[in-house]
Amino acid sequence: MKGGLALTYFFLVLVACQPTVSTSEPANPCGSIQLTVLGIAQDAGAPQISCKRSCCADWKGRSKAKVSSIGITDPENGKAWIFDASPDFTAQWDILVQTQLAGAEAPVPSGIFLTHAHIGHYTGLMYLGKEALGAQKVPVHCMPRMRDFLAHSGPWSQLVNDSNIILSPMLHHQAISLQDGLVITPLLVPHRDEFSETVGYHIQGPSQEALFIPDIDKWERWSESITDWIERVDYAFVDATFYSGAELWGRDMSQIPHPSVQESMKLFDTLQAKHRSKIYFIHINHTNPLLDPGSKEYQNVIDKGYHVAQEGMTLCL
Repeated sequence: MKGGLALTYFFLVLVACQPTVSTSEPANPCGSIQLTVLGIAQDAGAPQISCKRSCCADWKGRSKAKVSSIGITDPENGKAWIFDASPDFTAQWDILVQTQLAGAEAPVPSGIFLTHAHIGHYTGLMYLGKEALGAQKVPVHCMPRMRDFLAHSGPWSQLVNDSNIILSPMLHHQAISLQDGLVITPLLVPHRDEFSETVGYHIQGPSQEALFIPDIDKWERWSESITDWIERVDYAFVDATFYSGAELWGRDMSQIPHPSVQESMKLFDTLQAKHRSKIYFIHINHTNPLLDPGSKEYQNVIDKGYHVAQEGMTLCL
């Protein structure tokens, strides 16, 4: 009895103190549609393969940081959508089902929204094929080049040919109404587009709006204003691949032109505090000290009024 009362008290305090909600409870505190962070790391996760640097050596037995992804759920109707099919897709889908859909029996995604064709953002589709789930007709929303890439490149074309997935075309700034109170709009952003274009997403829920841009090549290269978008939405999940430009020794950073967190904060510091508080840094490289809550860099971000996305955090839409 005491343990149960303590858990209830903890849950009530958590809801009262912040807009995010622990996923330890399957009940939906939002009353309707909600967003869950399923992973925060760059494409290769953290710690990263063959990494001998202190950022990996000092991981000290912590669970591997899952690759950047978010989920949208409507528990009342048993629906769930995932944004990006990461290499951690299996675990992320299980988390979403167990925590937000109360362990519904063997569901499949109501839809998957892809940002682009880099390994951390689409390769999880393999788990929908005959070697794994053997899903049937899961809608995969993608832009034209991404659609052609999946349709004509093995092994992804097998998923299409076997009807494990259905490719649903999207176009820049064309809204997709999934149901009453849930509208998704893709936004083209500049990035290394070897196999596909790259998009972020504007997510409109019944009462709140979110922006999801895990990958972009410098804010100034975008034809739209990131600060205008931040002022418009309630939550903004933005690219935080590198904290500074000095993290990758021996690599030409001009070939990996993500906006550093330092650069982003210099831009975002011009925003009012109420708008800075909407920002959640995500897609964090294994070299980035933001993966360590005890780092001075992490504390600097928090002190400036920003957030670092955390796996399992839930926000009401």
